[in-house]
Amino acid sequence: MEIEEFCRKYTVNRKNTNSEKWDTGIEKRFKTEGLIPMWVADMEFRAPDEVIDALNKRISHGVFGYTHLWDSYFEAFFNWQKSRYNIDLKKEWISFSSGLVTALYLIVNAFTNKEDSIIILTPVYYPFHNAIKDNERNLITCDLKNDNGIFTIDFEKLESEIIKNKVKLIIFCNPHNPVGRVWTKEEIEKVFEICKKHDLYIVSDEIHQDINLGVRPFISALSVDNKYYENLIVLNSASKTFNLASLLNSHVIIPNEEIRRKYKKFVGTVNRTEFNLLGLIATEAAYKHGADWVDGLLKTIKRNYEYIKEEFSSKIPEIITSPLEGTYLPFFDLRNMVNKDRVKEFIQDDCKIAIDFGEWFGKNFKGFIRVNIATDFKYIEYFVDKVIKQLKNKSYK
Repeated sequence: MEIEEFCRKYTVNRKNTNSEKWDTGIEKRFKTEGLIPMWVADMEFRAPDEVIDALNKRISHGVFGYTHLWDSYFEAFFNWQKSRYNIDLKKEWISFSSGLVTALYLIVNAFTNKEDSIIILTPVYYPFHNAIKDNERNLITCDLKNDNGIFTIDFEKLESEIIKNKVKLIIFCNPHNPVGRVWTKEEIEKVFEICKKHDLYIVSDEIHQDINLGVRPFISALSVDNKYYENLIVLNSASKTFNLASLLNSHVIIPNEEIRRKYKKFVGTVNRTEFNLLGLIATEAAYKHGADWVDGLLKTIKRNYEYIKEEFSSKIPEIITSPLEGTYLPFFDLRNMVNKDRVKEFIQDDCKIAIDFGEWFGKNFKGFIRVNIATDFKYIEYFVDKVIKQLKNKSYK
C-alpha cells in the first residue's frame, strides 16, 4: 500500500476519545493545555479494515463469555513469524499476558528475589526501570555508547557490571526503544554469550519487531542460536504493529521447559485471568490480513522520519538525529542548542509539543527527546516548523 492511500484510509482524529495520549494522560503528565501530543507509543492510524471487520462480526454476536484458544490463532501468529523472520514456534512455548509491561513485572518476580540485580541497556523504555525498582530489585544500568547519535553496546562495561553486581537477569530491547537500533546478529550473540557465561536469564522485548525501516533484517533472539534457549524469554505482541494496545493481548515465549514451568508456577499464584477474546480476534485478523497495511505504515513512518531528518540537517544541523532503523520513535539530542535544564521550557512551554524527555529513559540522557512520528503528517510539519522557528528566535543555552 502506498503512503497516500494508507493515510487517506487510516488517519484518524483521536481527540475526545478517552485517549491517554490526547486526553486524560496529557493533562495529568504535562499539566499544560494546548499541547500537540507526540509522546505515548501508539498511533493516529486505525487498525486494518480486516481487523475491524473481524471485531464487528464477533461483537454483533453479542455474547462475550469465557473463551479458549483456537488453532487458527496459532496458525496466523506462527505463519507471520515464520514467513517474515524464519522463526519456528511451538504451541507449548506460548503463554499470554495482558501486556508486555505486565509480563515484565511477573518475570522479575518469578526469576529473581528482592535485592537481586537486574541490568538494562540505557537509554531504554522507562517501564524496564519501573519493573525493577517497583519490585525492590537492584537496578543496574549500562549506558550505550553514543557516537554523534549512533548508539552501540559497550560490551566490556556490560560484562564488568554483570560481574561486579552479581546480576541475575537482563532485559534486552530489540529494536531498541528509544535509540532506534535494530541490533545485528553479531551484537545480539555477543550480549547473549556474556549472559550465558555468567548464567543470566535473558528477557528479549521484541514488541517493535515489525517496525523495521529496512536498514537490516530484524533478528529475533529465537533465531540466533538455540544454545541460548535454556535461559531465554521472548516477549512480543501485535499491539505496537497494528495499534491494538488497549486490547491487552501479548505473548510470553519460553522455549525451555524448566523455565516455562517456573514461570507458569509463579504466574498461577498471582494472576488467574482469562483470555481477552477481542484481543485474540484482532491479533489473528491482523496477522492473517495485515501485511499490506504494515507496508503502508512503514512507508509512512519512513517518509515522516526522512522529512524531519532532512529539514533539521539543512536548517538546524546542531540537532543530532539518531538514525532510525526500527520503531517509530526517533531520538534527538538537543544539547548543542538547548541547555539540558531548559528542554521543558523549549519543547513544551514554547513549542507546545508533548514528548518523552530523555531522562525518563536514563539519568544520563537529559537534553534528549523521544518523538512519536506514527502520526498525521500535519503534526510532523508542525513539530519541525515549531522547533526550527523557536530555536532561531530564542536562545536556550
